[in-house]
Amino acid sequence: HQLPPQPADRPDACDRAGAEEPQHQAGRQREAAGREGAQQPAGPSAGGARGAAAARPAGQGLSLGIISAMPSMPAPTSPGLVLRDGPALPPLSHFRLAAFDMDSTLIGIECIDEIAALAGRGAEVAAITEAAMRGEITDFKDSLRRRLALLAGVPATVLDRVLAERLTFNPGARALCAALKAAGLKLVLVSGGFTFFTRYVAAELGMDFVRSNELEIEHGALTGRVVMQDWGDICDGEQKRLMLLESCERMGCRPDQAIAVGDGANDLPMMGAAGLSVAYHAKP
Repeated sequence: HQLPPQPADRPDACDRAGAEEPQHQAGRQREAAGREGAQQPAGPSAGGARGAAAARPAGQGLSLGIISAMPSMPAPTSPGLVLRDGPALPPLSHFRLAAFDMDSTLIGIECIDEIAALAGRGAEVAAITEAAMRGEITDFKDSLRRRLALLAGVPATVLDRVLAERLTFNPGARALCAALKAAGLKLVLVSGGFTFFTRYVAAELGMDFVRSNELEIEHGALTGRVVMQDWGDICDGEQKRLMLLESCERMGCRPDQAIAVGDGANDLPMMGAAGLSVAYHAKP
């Protein structure tokens, strides 16, 4: 169940999406691919980091309202989209890339919480996750290490179960990504979650670049640690910001030509660096 190593010639700045899936995911993707559409729980209104921020009303998914709002129109012209920190937006043609968080943004679950739940350790891990996403635990790396330590010894087959039984895309995620790609934007998936899931999500949504954490697996079980990669070991808020900036550099565009979409405190650094920030069911 050990994930395959990344290619040695992978650029430091951006991890290419679409790497070959490990064997223990084979057969599971077909089961999971058709389960899009689970409703996201209600979330509070969100404020912006820089540029404009958006929050979907309870029960609504990621929407193409972000696109219809682009042509320098005031916020009220896009029903359900709340814009802050500016009366108007540039046209969509201004933007070159969009960077997305994964857990509770593109997909309807927090993967680490689902792993823990299936392993019988859900309450302890979920409590740390919620505190971290609300910003009550300010060191994301420390919070992730604490949660992973609780998962030491969990069989790696639990990852297959989460993918097959629990991972669903949030409403509108596929349509939004397809529309952005059709408009010529490159898509970046940058997550504090795990490569086992980001590789699948990236392949399904057509992501161009991916960065996330790789779980260490030995003798068919999680060790409670992550694998060191060429950019570091844990993708926290600062790594998300760096990934957005490095992706812009790779694309030859400015940060104000980037869109950042997320839901938690560890997304704020990349949202602050982007020209347009979108908060999806943002944590309070």
